[in-house]
Amino acid sequence: MSTQTRIREIPYNYTSFSDREIVIRLLGEAQWHILNELRGQRRTGRSARMLFEVLGSMWVIQRNPFIQDDLLENKKRRASLIETLSQRLTQIEQRADGNQLALQLLAAARRSVKTFEQSLAQENKFRRTVFKRLAQVTNKDNICFDGLSRVSHVTDATDWRVEYPFVVIFPDTESEIASLVAACIELKLTIIPRGGGTGYTGGAIPLQPQSAVINTEKLDHLGEIKAVEGHLSIKTIRVEAGVVTQRVAEKAATKNCIFAVDPTSQNASTIGGNIAMNAGGKKAVQWGTTLDNLLSWRLVTPDAQWLEVKRINHNWKKIQTNDIAEFSLIRYESDGKTPIGEPEILRIPGNEIRKPGLGKDVTNKFLGGLPAIQKEGCDGLITSAKFILHPKPKYIRTVCLEFFGSDLKKAVPAIVETKAYLEKQANILLTGMEHLDERYIRAVKYSTKAARHELPKMLLLIDIAGDEEKAVAQAASEVVRLANAREAEGFIAVTAEARQLFWQDRARTAAIAAHTNAFKINEDVVVPLERLADYNDEIERINIEQSTANKLRIIAAIKDYLNSPQFKTDIKNHSQENDAIIETKKQEAQTHLQQVREVWQNLMDKLDAPSPEETVFSLLQRRSLRISYRESVAKPLNEIFLGGNLAAVRQQFKKIHAGIRSSRLFVAMHMHAGDGNIHTNIPVFSNDYTMLQEADRIVERIMVVVKKLGGVVSGEHGIGMTKLQFLAPETMESFLIYKQQVDPKGHFNKNKLLAGADLQQAYTPSLRLLEQEALILEA
Repeated sequence: MSTQTRIREIPYNYTSFSDREIVIRLLGEAQWHILNELRGQRRTGRSARMLFEVLGSMWVIQRNPFIQDDLLENKKRRASLIETLSQRLTQIEQRADGNQLALQLLAAARRSVKTFEQSLAQENKFRRTVFKRLAQVTNKDNICFDGLSRVSHVTDATDWRVEYPFVVIFPDTESEIASLVAACIELKLTIIPRGGGTGYTGGAIPLQPQSAVINTEKLDHLGEIKAVEGHLSIKTIRVEAGVVTQRVAEKAATKNCIFAVDPTSQNASTIGGNIAMNAGGKKAVQWGTTLDNLLSWRLVTPDAQWLEVKRINHNWKKIQTNDIAEFSLIRYESDGKTPIGEPEILRIPGNEIRKPGLGKDVTNKFLGGLPAIQKEGCDGLITSAKFILHPKPKYIRTVCLEFFGSDLKKAVPAIVETKAYLEKQANILLTGMEHLDERYIRAVKYSTKAARHELPKMLLLIDIAGDEEKAVAQAASEVVRLANAREAEGFIAVTAEARQLFWQDRARTAAIAAHTNAFKINEDVVVPLERLADYNDEIERINIEQSTANKLRIIAAIKDYLNSPQFKTDIKNHSQENDAIIETKKQEAQTHLQQVREVWQNLMDKLDAPSPEETVFSLLQRRSLRISYRESVAKPLNEIFLGGNLAAVRQQFKKIHAGIRSSRLFVAMHMHAGDGNIHTNIPVFSNDYTMLQEADRIVERIMVVVKKLGGVVSGEHGIGMTKLQFLAPETMESFLIYKQQVDPKGHFNKNKLLAGADLQQAYTPSLRLLEQEALILEA
């Protein structure tokens, strides 16, 4: 996302892209500079509008496959469009008056229109070629070029998009995959593996227009549960890549087993994606992430051959730092049965699986050359896997801890304290530990279990398990007692129904972005458990700064309004007060606003300066010193401009407050607390450029904090496009070397996880802009 100021003049653009980004995408960056230079010469009024109409027409078609389909089916309409665009450019040429810069810009526009025309003309022809070749491998109904299929596969849970896929393929069986991969390679289509599309970093987002998304959701075979020879309490299950994660968990439960792969999106995410991202979840605190629970997996490689990876000497638990994880790599011909050469053995030290001292870490994309794991679909397509299932403990208690104290420095250490206590207890398992902060508590409309009228400041949900009922009950009671000493109240659920009710609120965390049309920047980071309180302080500091800065902007806007023609109009149309009285009120308001501004700004300037007892930041953090817009600004202003004849002025104050407050940024957190895996979310409006830019700066600041605290930038969401800029150079270099070895031509997910494949070329639709357009049309 650009950090430059962006002006929106190009029509039909309901996306986060600015005029600058569209001009660069369609004409090149040099033409944007020429356009600005011409504007400086005041030579672009009508001509600029006509150019923007041309660019807007091409842009809306490029991002709307339904319009593309309509144009492809109607040659006459397509020709009419190109003629209209060409006429616009001819009119611009006539107005250029020989200006060389204008003519250079015009030439670039003509080239762009020509490229656009050729792409439409060639589309049908290439579709026929692709369809004919793919139909030799899979059922014709599995090959989709339609708008709906392409729209459904242009993005993932991030909502960012770069290019629409050329074709979407839905193979019926695992055995088809190698032939499909070979066909796509022959057609020069880069392959994007995709399952449920629940990724949060853009791993399944196509970066190339010549791409084929292979959707694995029909690969949904779920095998029988079998015991491991010599380890009868350990069971295994073989599943295909398209099986939804929750289905595996449900089948495991029928045999009194636990499937440890437990991402929040388990009701939609699929097994192939879990492996490609090395997904975790709340159960990872006890049993590790996907890799820890795999016995073997199969994939089709960039040379269209089969590869099976098998874990050797599995330890039946989480890979520890001092372990050596061993794997056997067996390659097969395209039939999937004929071995090629001898197996290759990989030995990966446990301290390469995840950074020592951390519960999760998926930033090592190379990972000792281990295929598929954490590779985000860049080195092949996963088709099936065999997992271990853990014996379900006989007794489980869910503990809900509600922390009400205003000082979170007392509450946050309860995470470390509770985990340390439970790990010392013989025959007790900590099988889940989740955290919600105050903003999430409000977002999910949480109803406190305590006999209080206030909401808690922090919530912990903990699953405690074991085979001895008395020991589990005692451990749960002790956890509550420990929390009581930290100004918390605790509640214990015993039955399955009661436990499920306790966990329901955790499943509704997406509600945090309801006010921004569900668009948010979603970062997952990991910090050492002992530094969680420090991380919480840093996030709280950001929130205090953002909240105060937003209030200062409101004050500035109100001061501007009081000096504006609009204020005079509101007074003239609605008030009978004489000019002297109005001027006195105005001066009184200005003086008050200036005094408040100085006090608040002084607090921000001295955030780290100590007061007689503590820093200004800690005072603000504990809420003993509040920055209240309502009490300090709204109430005094309404009293100054009291009276029915000044209602229009008060309404303007309210309108200014509502408009600027809606763009207020805040950071909300929920954690897989036992792992130190923190989901850090920033809801934003995708059409608000200033808001997006500031959110970018906040993310950069957060990543600096994470690294300073000894953490990593991703624990389970992967890297994709959204986190690439935060990877260490040596990490990127090791993956680049691996990619050049296994897929030098980019047959899979071309350019992903490589330099430049970040959010600079990405955009997202803006529902807010569509709402504004609808209101304009309605009016």
